[in-house]
Amino acid sequence: MTTPPIPVTPAPGKPWATTPRARAKEAALLLASILFTIALVQLTPLKGKLAYFFLFFIFYAVVTSIAQYLARGRAAAKDAIIKAVVVLGAVITVLPIASIIVTVVSKGAAGIRPGLFTNDMSMATPTDPLTNGGLLHAITGTLTLVAISLVLSVPIGILTALYLTEIKGRFTAPIRFLVQAMSGVPSIVAGLFILSAVLYPITKSYSGFMGALALTILMIPTITRTSEEVLLLIPNELREAGVALGGTQWRTVAMIVLPAARSGLITAMILGVARIAGETAPILLLTGGGDKVNPNPFNGSLGSLPYYIWKSFNAGSPEAITRAWAGLLVLLVVVLILFTLARLLTTRKMKAR
Repeated sequence: MTTPPIPVTPAPGKPWATTPRARAKEAALLLASILFTIALVQLTPLKGKLAYFFLFFIFYAVVTSIAQYLARGRAAAKDAIIKAVVVLGAVITVLPIASIIVTVVSKGAAGIRPGLFTNDMSMATPTDPLTNGGLLHAITGTLTLVAISLVLSVPIGILTALYLTEIKGRFTAPIRFLVQAMSGVPSIVAGLFILSAVLYPITKSYSGFMGALALTILMIPTITRTSEEVLLLIPNELREAGVALGGTQWRTVAMIVLPAARSGLITAMILGVARIAGETAPILLLTGGGDKVNPNPFNGSLGSLPYYIWKSFNAGSPEAITRAWAGLLVLLVVVLILFTLARLLTTRKMKAR
C-alpha cells in the first residue's frame, strides 16, 4: 500500500514587489541623470541650484521614459513622464515650506533664552541687548485674543453648521454662500470694519476685545465649514433612531449627533485657532500693541506675537531682528502644534469609525 503524497502549499508571492534587478536599473538611471545634469551645468551658462534642480528632473523624466518605452511600450513611457511631473510638483510644494521652517529655526534659535518667556518689554526696547525684556506680554496677549475669539466664534460657527445640516430651512443657500464668501475676506478688511463700525464710533480706544472681534470674523467661516463637513459624516441612521425612540429633533441633535461629532468639532475649533494665530493686520489696527502684560482685554493696549514681530523688525537693529525671529519661531511652533493636534484628532476619529 502506497502512502499518498503530502500536498505542498505554495508560499505566497509578491509579484508587485521590486526585484533587485529592477532596483539596480533604477539606481543606474538615477546616477545617469545626475551625471548628465552635472555635465550640462558645467558645459553651459546654466548655473545655480535651480539649474541643477530642474535639469535633473528633465533628464530623469527623459531617461526613465526611454527605458520604459524600450521595456514595455508607449503607455509605460507616458506613465513614467507623468510620474516624474507629479514628483516634481510635490517637491516644488514641499521645498518652500521646508525652507521657511529651516530659516525660522536657524535664525530664531539665537534669540531663545530662559528669560524670554518670563519677562515683558515694559522696561526694555527692541534695540536693547537680548538679556533685557521678553515675550511674556506677547504670548499672554495672543492667548487672550484666541480665548475671546473662541468664546465668540465657536457657538456661532457650530450653531450655523447645525442649521445648514439639521434644519435646512429656506435660508440655507444664502447662509452657505455668505459663509463661503467670508472665507475669502482679507484680514485687513475685517480689521477696518471693526475699526470703523465699533472702535471709532463706540469705544474710541484700543483694546484686546476689538482685535478679538476682528479675529472672530475670520474664525467663524473656518469653524462653520469644518463643522458642517463633520456633521454631514454622521450617519442618518443615528438621527432616525433617536426620533424613533421618541426624541425631538433638537434632543436627538444634542444627545446623539453632537456627541458623535465631538472630536471633529474639536478639530474645527483647533483649525479656527490656527487660522487666526498669526494674523497681523487686525492686530495692528485695533489692539494698540502694548509692551507690558495687560490682564484686562477690555481696557488698554494689548500685546501679541504678530505685533511684537512687526515692531521688532521695524526697529532694524541686530538685537531687534533677532527678537523678531525668536517671536516668529515661537509663533510657528504654536501653529504647528495646533495643526498637529487637529491632524491627530481627525485621524483618531477616522480610526474609531
